[in-house]
Amino acid sequence: MMFMMGAMFGIVGIVAFWRISAKAGFPGWYAFAVVIPMVNVLFILFLAFAEWPIERTRSMAQPSSGELGA
Repeated sequence: MMFMMGAMFGIVGIVAFWRISAKAGFPGWYAFAVVIPMVNVLFILFLAFAEWPIERTRSMAQPSSGELGA
């Protein structure tokens, strides 16, 4: 019973971090780092402090304030 609960929480964690990674612009398979002890903590810190690819894409798409020409 405990194994089933642990497996269920592990799968939910992988799916959740897969979605977070994908939304941030990183490969979804990075989510498998969640099941490795200590690597999961490093992964969360990486997500918190790394520059996300989606942010880079967004900043390139937005014109800077000097280009608005008012």
